[in-house]
Amino acid sequence: MALYITEDCTNCDACVPVCPNEAISEGDVVYVIDPDRCTECVGAEDEPQCVLVCPADCILDDPNHEETEDELMAKFKALSA
Repeated sequence: MALYITEDCTNCDACVPVCPNEAISEGDVVYVIDPDRCTECVGAEDEPQCVLVCPADCILDDPNHEETEDELMAKFKALSA
């Protein structure tokens, strides 16, 4: 399942440098996560790094992009190729 950033985002930029897939970018109002690039850090880290560093606790599971761990790993491998 990809992650998404809620409107509670403070635009602090802490999440951008820790994303191994470069899935996070500045949006019109708050930062956004590209669900095609987000693997919840599967393949790179044990847990989502953006969630760990977010001071606003505004990064949540995106119910519109449910994926299994195997699907996330396949996405990570494709992005890394």
